[in-house]
Amino acid sequence: MTHRLISALLLNILLIPTGCAKLPSTPWAEINGNRFTIEVANTPELRERGLMFRREMPADAGMLFIHDETSPIAYWMKNTYIPLDILYFDEQFKLVSAQLNVPPCGDQVQCPNYPSDAPAKYVLELNAGIAEKIMLKKNDQLKVSESVISK
Repeated sequence: MTHRLISALLLNILLIPTGCAKLPSTPWAEINGNRFTIEVANTPELRERGLMFRREMPADAGMLFIHDETSPIAYWMKNTYIPLDILYFDEQFKLVSAQLNVPPCGDQVQCPNYPSDAPAKYVLELNAGIAEKIMLKKNDQLKVSESVISK
């Protein structure tokens, strides 16, 4: 019995390095020392769908939208049921604008636009109130996992 246990333990130890090297990392974004697990919307289809039709999102989660170029951006909340903070970042990942506590628009016929105050390339959507809780301010630096920018 002891021989089997030792053999199994040795086998697991030998397999650990190969297994760890191939595990994909979960995308994350961090701002002001607060890390969020994120979904990445980096295609026109993913950006268009965004967080539509969702009824909730974990407090430590968000969605990062990656645009092809830096430009003025406006978001709207059609078919979105979660109040959000919409955070706009430039190509250096510096916060250039924020729309806070944006109410959901749900399935209303007309929904307002929420534009950036300056050109942006990245937009991070978090649950409403998070930006205030982490004391977010203009020019704060967003950090993202390497897997996010290499996609």
